[in-house]
Amino acid sequence: MASLPRIGWIGAGRMGVPMAGFILKAGYPLSVFSRSAASRQKLVAQGASEALSTSECVRGAEVIFAAVTDDAALREVALGLRGVLANARPGAIFADTSTVSPQVSAEIGREAAARAVSYLRMPISGNAASARSRDITVLVSGPEAAWHSVKPIVETFSKAQAYLGGAEQARYMKLVINAVVVSTAQAMAEALTLGRKAGLEWNLMLDTIAGSTIASPWLKVKIALLKPRDFTPTMSPQLILKDMDLMLAAAAANDMSMPLTALTRELWQGLLTEGYEKEDYMAAVKLAEKRSGLPTGRIDAREEK
Repeated sequence: MASLPRIGWIGAGRMGVPMAGFILKAGYPLSVFSRSAASRQKLVAQGASEALSTSECVRGAEVIFAAVTDDAALREVALGLRGVLANARPGAIFADTSTVSPQVSAEIGREAAARAVSYLRMPISGNAASARSRDITVLVSGPEAAWHSVKPIVETFSKAQAYLGGAEQARYMKLVINAVVVSTAQAMAEALTLGRKAGLEWNLMLDTIAGSTIASPWLKVKIALLKPRDFTPTMSPQLILKDMDLMLAAAAANDMSMPLTALTRELWQGLLTEGYEKEDYMAAVKLAEKRSGLPTGRIDAREEK
């Protein structure tokens, strides 16, 4: 029986820990590096070996995953003397699950090809809660043969996978999905505020939306959290604003405009400036309520009748 490939995992944040945890449960040998020692220990406690640098984590690994926050973090992880590409073995596969710009991704792709490393763009559609329940979709582009090699590993931590092409298609697909998310979230914020202003009972309004033709899996998850007014972060305002900046930059690079996304970006800056920076991005609902003169705390249904 062939031995399982050795895996290096870089980034032990809210997404990285559950995804790498499923790989460990499947029996793969995994080494982890994160700048936070406490974060690393979450995976060490599940059986990972601890690395004290990116170079140590990837040296000898056949497959390397990264889960970091933005362009700057990915550049730091991938490039440079202590980065992934300078220390990975020739023939290794580097799969990055971060949400970053197609431009930075293409830059890393060129460097990876020069060093005989197969580079997979592998952003995730989902959040930390769905990662913990293995309910995420993995968007993939890059060398197809490399994808077939790592697919059994990716299946350990995801419910679905979509291979989209040989270059930056997965990066663009993630921006497409998130563009729909932010426009839908803003529409929900405005619609629910209208309903409250008109005297609709909160839970009845949400139940009616959930049972209507516009309901979707994403919408139903958000409705379940909106009922008790639970704005615990699944994705922070800072990260969603970063994603909107990526969308607008990609649009400009492709000679088009996204006026709805641009307006939503401007509106949602208020999440940072008006006191919602530590809540979920769906606090856009509270922001719309506040700007309309409604109270934004917990809603007692009896008070709304």
